[in-house]
Amino acid sequence: MQAAVQTKRSPWIILLVLCLGFFMILLDLTIVNVAIPSIIDGLHAGLDEILWVLNAYILAYAVLLITAGRLGDMFGAKRLFLIGLAVFTLASIACSLAQNPTELIAARVIQGVGGAILTPQTLSILTNIFPADKRGAAFGIWGAVAGVASVTGPTLGGFLVTNFSWQAVFWVNVPVGIVAFVLGIWLLPGIRLGREQNLDPVGVLLASGALFAVVFGLIEGQRYHWGTFTDVASFDVAGGHWGLFSIPSLFIASAILLLLFVLWDRAQDQPLVPLSLFSDRNFSVGNGLAAIVMFGMMGLFLPLTIFLQSVLGFTALKAGLTLAPMPLTSMLVAPLSGRATDRIGGKYILMFGLACFAAGMGLVVWVASLNAGQSTFTLPLILAGIGLGCTFAPMTTVTMQRVNPQLAGAASGLLNTTRQLGGAFGSAVVGAILQTRLANELVSQAQAQAASLPAPFRLPFVQGFAKAANGVLEVGRGQSGVALPSGIPPAAAAQVQQVAHDVFAQAFINAMRPSLVVPIAVLLFGAVLTSAITGRRTPSAQRQPAPAPAPG
Repeated sequence: MQAAVQTKRSPWIILLVLCLGFFMILLDLTIVNVAIPSIIDGLHAGLDEILWVLNAYILAYAVLLITAGRLGDMFGAKRLFLIGLAVFTLASIACSLAQNPTELIAARVIQGVGGAILTPQTLSILTNIFPADKRGAAFGIWGAVAGVASVTGPTLGGFLVTNFSWQAVFWVNVPVGIVAFVLGIWLLPGIRLGREQNLDPVGVLLASGALFAVVFGLIEGQRYHWGTFTDVASFDVAGGHWGLFSIPSLFIASAILLLLFVLWDRAQDQPLVPLSLFSDRNFSVGNGLAAIVMFGMMGLFLPLTIFLQSVLGFTALKAGLTLAPMPLTSMLVAPLSGRATDRIGGKYILMFGLACFAAGMGLVVWVASLNAGQSTFTLPLILAGIGLGCTFAPMTTVTMQRVNPQLAGAASGLLNTTRQLGGAFGSAVVGAILQTRLANELVSQAQAQAASLPAPFRLPFVQGFAKAANGVLEVGRGQSGVALPSGIPPAAAAQVQQVAHDVFAQAFINAMRPSLVVPIAVLLFGAVLTSAITGRRTPSAQRQPAPAPAPG
């Protein structure tokens, strides 16, 4: 069994500092979404610009996680944690002071860089300071933070924007970042890995290029209808429009770069991603489960959040509070499941958690209706929260428990990368299915309900929804994704507007239900996949002395 680094201070105090920084990084993946309308007004931003305010952070964050994990192994996880925290905090100030969309997008890229530098160091430090048979409880708290941060963003963001301004969603990071930085200097242990390590520049370029291509394609795919994004070097074949500069081309390029990376990495003495990590079945299965869990989470929350705000008319704050039972329950259950994992292993706890999470979200879909209120979803979300709380701790423990501490940074970077890729795939796949189903439902519902309108408005009404269905629907609270026909007399406007809302609401709920079957099915597949997890015994080959704490 691997020995833990002996620290002067309690590892639980160190865990608190790590979670403080980690929570802030993950919170920014979702908190900005609800501030978008205010940012559009404040900076006079266009749709393309505002999408990149969201996506620039995600792209920079996902692409650099693997490299940052390896840098932590080379230069020390404490040093990289503090650098990432400083970069992220300073970039948050820059975001708050941005005077135009370009400045804000640039600052968001730097935020993503800081977040990517920091994130892998959290698991790396935890892996080194907690013994292998005691990590479950620590990973439980870490996992609870990850789960809570993922769904707290809309609630906190809604409160800040409602009571202050869009800048507040960035300013809130500053005091947290300063406190975490000061505590990090004081409390975090320096860890010396015991041998010199080098960074492979070719591996960095190949891995970063592959990740950039796939994440960019997933982010922008729906916007370009999964086709070409320019007519340069485009052509028509077999009834389809294809091109060199297209979303499919990006996926092909990503696959080629990934293959080249694997071939190159295998030939290196000090590879960027030690492929020996995958010789441990649990590490391989754990990474697959991490992608599955995030696929399920992001795939489920995207339609559900739109449903609460656009269909039921909840404010961003009320929508966040509606979802709150899930993260709150998860936060309470995760440390308990972590301690249980230390005693009995994580296999069956993880199997139960994934099945419970899928069942809870299935009940959410079942009870969703146009007459649903905030309390309608409470019990199903509590059930989902129990499942989520039984997922993160055993999943992280199973994945990281037998990792050599000298490779903890690389392993952590890889695990967090697969999580982000899983989330990106979940959002893209479910978003594409929802978009297609909604387009069909809008037209059929408009045709069915147009009969209740005065005759002169029926055809323009249906045509308006048909036109919207052929584009990328942009929906937010109170929006139906379609402009009403022009020239409507004031007396008839209210009636047309009400029918338009009824069309959108019914169409959305009809489209949402089959769309959410996909992430629920993926989670159930994950529950089955847990059967591949092996026992808890640590192979003798991996029993290596722990790294020594660095002086000072």
